[in-house]
Amino acid sequence: MSICSGIRADGGRCKAQAMHNSEWCINHDPEQAEVRRRRASKGGKRGGRGRPIAELASLRDENAEIRRRLLEGELLPNVAAVAVQSINTDIRAVGAAMKVREQEELVERLTALEEGLEQNKGGSSRWGA
Repeated sequence: MSICSGIRADGGRCKAQAMHNSEWCINHDPEQAEVRRRRASKGGKRGGRGRPIAELASLRDENAEIRRRLLEGELLPNVAAVAVQSINTDIRAVGAAMKVREQEELVERLTALEEGLEQNKGGSSRWGA
């Protein structure tokens, strides 16, 4: 296999392996521009895996504050119970959002793999398949 003909952002030559029957790697192939654009556009919107952790930490702190206020007599038990039920609902919503995000990432990865397989059809891969 040949080396990619692309030029990196720092001006150096790309050292990645070119795709089968192409002079470009996946990152420099002009025909893959739309795929790269789609992937890049999602980068800042996801918030990373840290955002749900921060949300859960905030909910845990809120729960601790309710418990403190209940034990100090500032909150009636029935009011505290409803507040904690609401926090539990929020925790389930964060968990559901995390599952959806994981599913979206898996679909994206599967799509990329399928596109790669489609491009390699007709030629043998480097593993002889």
